[in-house]
Amino acid sequence: MLKITSVLAYFRLDDGVASKRSPSAASKLLMGLGMILLTSLSSNYFFVLIMLAIVLFRLATLRKSALKRTVSVAAAAAALAFVIMLPAIFLGQSHSAIQIGTKVFISVSIAMSVALSTPFNEITSSLRAFHLPDIFILTIDLALKNIVRLGEIAIEVLTALKLRSIGKNRDKGTSIGGIGGVVFLKSQEAAQSTYAAMMCRGFEGEYVLPRGRTWRKTDLLLLIAFVVLLILFIYTEGVM
Repeated sequence: MLKITSVLAYFRLDDGVASKRSPSAASKLLMGLGMILLTSLSSNYFFVLIMLAIVLFRLATLRKSALKRTVSVAAAAAALAFVIMLPAIFLGQSHSAIQIGTKVFISVSIAMSVALSTPFNEITSSLRAFHLPDIFILTIDLALKNIVRLGEIAIEVLTALKLRSIGKNRDKGTSIGGIGGVVFLKSQEAAQSTYAAMMCRGFEGEYVLPRGRTWRKTDLLLLIAFVVLLILFIYTEGVM
């Protein structure tokens, strides 16, 4: 139970830090999604290796804490994908298992790099640049924050229960029900507090996109890099 709830608390994304010359959040989201899409569609392992080299170079520029977290999550996801694909090795398709594991590592690393190099509020507000509905952005914003908080509450309650337990508890259903009740009550309190905070600040669920701050000069470099990657993808896939 502690392991499961710790996964919820690990979804925290509010520690993203952007540098002064960092591209806008919208361009980083587009670039990240584009790179993940090209990696997934590629059937040429040479292009996958090129993407791996680019991702490793990007990881080398991250700060220590972000690098450690990104590598641990990406490596765990790649290892899980490789284990799932183990039957393919015995069927004579070992290349498929290695390729899928590499693609998973690249995709997760890209997603984590974007999340940990961009403040969470900029990620949610940048979604407005793609003309997404406000209710969709609000749901994502509140859901991610509350999932993390409820995961932390569940860990605290489980840890307190573990420290106060003596011997073996044969009636574990009652304990689990009590933990679920505490988390439910805390979620109600969080919802009421969030609603009150929105009312006090005059927030009506509308995300306003700041003028002149959506796109930056460094976004042009990302666009050029993506065009180069797209040409390289087309060339390696034999379309040209």
